[in-house]
Amino acid sequence: MSAAETAPEPADPFLWLEDVDGPAARAWAADRTAETERTLAGPDRDALEDRLTGILQDPDRLVVPSRHGDLVYDLWRDADNPRGLWRRSALAAFRDGAPKWETLLDVDALGRDEGTSWAFAGATHAPTGSGRALVRLSPDGGDAAVVREFDLETLRFVDDRPFTLAADKHRVAWIDVDTLLVATALHGGGVTDSGYPISARAWRRGESLDDAPPIVMGVAGDVGVFAHVDHTGGSATPVVIVAHDFFHSEAWIWDGHEPRLLAVPQDAHADVHGDLVAVRTTTPWRIGGTTHPAGTLLVGPVDTVTTGDASELRVAFAPTSTSVLETWSWTRNRLVLTILDRVRSRLASLDPHTFAAVDLDLGLGDADLFSANVAALDPDEDDELWVLARGFLTPPTLLVLDAAVHPGTDAAASAPRIVDRSHATFDTDGLVAEQHWATSADGTRIPYFEVGPRERDGVLPVLMSGYGGFEHALTPEYPTIVGPAWLEQGRVFVVANIRGGGEFGPQWHLAALREHRHRAYEDFAAVARDLVARGVSTADRIACHGRSNGGLLVGNMLTQYPDDFGAVVCGVPLLDMRRYTRLSAGASWIAEYGDPDDPAQWEYVKTFSPYHLIEPGRRYPASLIYAAASDDRVGPVQARKMAARMADETDAEVHYLEPVEGGHAGAIDARTTAALHATIHAFLERTVARGA
Repeated sequence: MSAAETAPEPADPFLWLEDVDGPAARAWAADRTAETERTLAGPDRDALEDRLTGILQDPDRLVVPSRHGDLVYDLWRDADNPRGLWRRSALAAFRDGAPKWETLLDVDALGRDEGTSWAFAGATHAPTGSGRALVRLSPDGGDAAVVREFDLETLRFVDDRPFTLAADKHRVAWIDVDTLLVATALHGGGVTDSGYPISARAWRRGESLDDAPPIVMGVAGDVGVFAHVDHTGGSATPVVIVAHDFFHSEAWIWDGHEPRLLAVPQDAHADVHGDLVAVRTTTPWRIGGTTHPAGTLLVGPVDTVTTGDASELRVAFAPTSTSVLETWSWTRNRLVLTILDRVRSRLASLDPHTFAAVDLDLGLGDADLFSANVAALDPDEDDELWVLARGFLTPPTLLVLDAAVHPGTDAAASAPRIVDRSHATFDTDGLVAEQHWATSADGTRIPYFEVGPRERDGVLPVLMSGYGGFEHALTPEYPTIVGPAWLEQGRVFVVANIRGGGEFGPQWHLAALREHRHRAYEDFAAVARDLVARGVSTADRIACHGRSNGGLLVGNMLTQYPDDFGAVVCGVPLLDMRRYTRLSAGASWIAEYGDPDDPAQWEYVKTFSPYHLIEPGRRYPASLIYAAASDDRVGPVQARKMAARMADETDAEVHYLEPVEGGHAGAIDARTTAALHATIHAFLERTVARGA
């Protein structure tokens, strides 16, 4: 049977819930949400919401700004400004710990004036010295946003031939102050099956975007076309990415006349910086007589790659059995690598011409498990590097250092400087963070982080988290919310580094792709069982929480491993893998999960489709499923249908929560974020904690 001869559609009595804005479906979601809120209401839940709101709105909380020239920018939210104040300060003043903030845009006031509850979705600054920015505003917290040009000198939206776009999933970048590189479905741009732009165009001020000819076109089956402009050295290099699927793409450089293809493997990641290109391999790449393994970073002249000659690329990083490249960042003159060594971060700074490398000492010590990432830089200006470091028991700390250090540089001269540190949100006295290893069904060793009391008397409730997809690695994070809501009560928090993620590079991801997806779920279940085997907890006192692809993960724990968990919290999830490609941006993830419309692929996809794995009469743990009506990435309908089917066909305890705003994040401001997590923890108290 060919792929075109699709498998018969399984009967679906809850198909009507896919009408996202339909009155009946909205009424069902509102009724279930109200029922959940009534059931989980109480003074303890309300007290936790107030505490979490106070933490998220702490007037002295850490600010991690973006850098542009000699200024830093930030969006500040508090009780009086829940949607935020977009503001700026002089870089030197912020670095010295005495910023003087100037408000650029009051998002709440704008919403009141215009009758739309805008959510700030970011800003794209024009080249240094131009005094302009493109502000993105979402009407509901979803991915679709309007674009408006803002004058950073007059602090007003531009009204003289401005660049503006209505709400869509745009990608825009400045070529110069009067020209944009635009990927949009609007004005004749077209859209892919995944709902993203199908073309990129150069839009000149004062001209109609409808008349701008495409630079690069994709096809309907592509994920989308995306735009970027590199401004290294004051020049502008437009780059158009055509994503064929989530892991295969082509990059085109446009010189104003004809696009030139970067001749690298389609599954590699390419990044242009001035006259250099960095290429990270996903599968082995043979150049000349040398085969470079997956996870290798190669750097060399961009001009040679556009002519199809990769012989001048040199190895900047090669993976080992324990160390892999997580990401890289460019400063003006340096290439900074973020390396994971047994799922813990370290940073290295390289000269991209000589490849001389220096490890950057962040002065973190070994009292905790740490991660670090580049938080802010201005690659057009200098080599100053802003790094955010944190651990499970160590609040986020913002450091500044010089990336242009050289071998033999005096340690004191190259030491990082602490700009600011977040307040502790919970009491860590008596807690310890450790790394353990479980053995999965096929014998693979799976690492996991465990945070909990150093001294223990008997089994404890456990909250597990995981993701296992899209080569996304879970590294040590400060548990701003889980700390006060869970750890402070003497309980255990676990982060599982399962296959499908990027904790050990591309191979760790590929090991759980498509027909091998079951390995991710076997890994997570193995960690839960290891916690029982080590005497940490018992199955009925272990809960798991996952979001998005992590929601699919815990949905499979609910349906495939119900005896290993006492409760499941499933957020903004994929769950109906028969129809996921037809819902929101689902078609963009076929490369990760497989195509259910191909009968051969449906044979394995259906083995991890929680919506189709529900068995009437089987015992299931209690579940809380949540989504947002405004989520335009995954959408709320899979969560709706799962909750409805579980409630209709089983005797399990099922709760459903669906706020209207929030998008894929599930919440839109501090209060709604606190309310969501307070409800989640009220559910956990009711199920696995039971007063422990």
